[in-house]
Amino acid sequence: MRKADFIALVAEKAGSSKKDADIAVDAVLAAIEEVLTAGDKLSLPGFGTFEVRDRAARKGHDIRTGEPTDIAACRVPVFRPNAQLKEKVNNNAVG
Repeated sequence: MRKADFIALVAEKAGSSKKDADIAVDAVLAAIEEVLTAGDKLSLPGFGTFEVRDRAARKGHDIRTGEPTDIAACRVPVFRPNAQLKEKVNNNAVG
């Protein structure tokens, strides 16, 4: 699903215009980004948790040459769904 499709879905669910939904989606994404860049955790009951984790430095290799390389330590955003969301996704799984 592309962002435009998601905005249309939000507009439909909220009973609002696509323009208002676009503003709301952008505001939510900006707020999540602000929370994560501050190093805080965002917990949304019934959905999941957004947080930032530290990833240690590690050894890797260049895919093209096979040469060993060092991968620097970094911080990465992580989303951890809660049990309710996992159950809903699993109940709709195709397979």
